[in-house]
Amino acid sequence: MNLNEAAVFVRVVQAGSFSAAARQLALPVSTVSTQVARLEKRLGTTLLQRTTRRLSLTEVGVIYFREAELGLGHMLEAEAAVTATTSEAKGLLRVTAPADIGDALLASLACQVRRSHPMVDVEMLLTDRYVDLVAEGVDVAIRTGVLQDSSLIAKKVGVAIWALYASPHYIRVASPITKPQDLRKHACVQFTPFGREHWTLSNLNASVTVPFNGRVTVNHVGIIRAMALAGEGIGLLPTYLCWKESQDGNLVRVLPDWYVKADPVNLVYPRQKFVSTKLRSFLDIAAAELHDLLG
Repeated sequence: MNLNEAAVFVRVVQAGSFSAAARQLALPVSTVSTQVARLEKRLGTTLLQRTTRRLSLTEVGVIYFREAELGLGHMLEAEAAVTATTSEAKGLLRVTAPADIGDALLASLACQVRRSHPMVDVEMLLTDRYVDLVAEGVDVAIRTGVLQDSSLIAKKVGVAIWALYASPHYIRVASPITKPQDLRKHACVQFTPFGREHWTLSNLNASVTVPFNGRVTVNHVGIIRAMALAGEGIGLLPTYLCWKESQDGNLVRVLPDWYVKADPVNLVYPRQKFVSTKLRSFLDIAAAELHDLLG
């Protein structure tokens, strides 16, 4: 019995294609295909039906996948149980996060993990799409907003507040801003997912919808931050992306008692009996860093 063949087969089914499985396993597609073909030859049956567009399991394939996935899961848990008892974190740690979470934050997390645990290799996957942690072999995710998958473990580390920012120069030369309605007189840079016509601002006591003079609408917060820094207007930005600029005095929060949205931020990872040392170490470092940044 070749357990590698079974493991590759399970990953192909989980990933949905040979190419996706090959990327996750860091193997050539030809090697992945050969492993599955050898497994089928050894078993004397077809497990996967292959077409140009998709893969589908045969009836026998469904049975084999169900049992093989369960068996491999037990083996991984056994290895994790042993690894969790060791004092040294090591191995590849795969982390996914939203693309706009902030380069400085993610770089800081990666550097802290590497400095504290030099035997750990970190791979960052930055994407705005939903990543299936189990199917894609990802250890942990930084996620904002309401969580969709209740089968995962989530550790809340703070709240991402979307607020209004402008440069000190813009504040000096523009009309005073003392209440939300004053925004009608200002150049505003809007984040596209929040709409194109107005901002709805809230504080502890009220909620106000204000039509804005949106000269520019952008779907990337990095561009909005750059325009705000350049004095081009008031930008809607998450506070975690403006922390350094606010500390340095290069950005000023406009109407500091008001915000547009508040999203919970969580560290999310697959449910497992034993959390590996490398994952536990990352969770501790990331929780402390994000808590300081998000409050």
